[in-house]
Amino acid sequence: MKQGIHPDYHEVVFMDSSTGFKFLSRSTVSSAETVEWEDGNTYPLIRVETTSDSHPFYTGKQKFNKADGRVDRFNKKYGLTK
Repeated sequence: MKQGIHPDYHEVVFMDSSTGFKFLSRSTVSSAETVEWEDGNTYPLIRVETTSDSHPFYTGKQKFNKADGRVDRFNKKYGLTK
């Protein structure tokens, strides 16, 4: 591997803006905002809009607006049922 071309990975805390859920991970992203983690160390804080704590796929609160297929919607719209 070439030296000096790879980004600097460091530990950061990601926080879900909508739920307040936090987790510690490694990233190349940095921030001026910091937070004290459970281990007593201070890490940069990165605020994100969606995490596994708030995403509908992971929470099970997924909305199925268009669950019908195209054929079913056509038949429903034009009354062509079997």
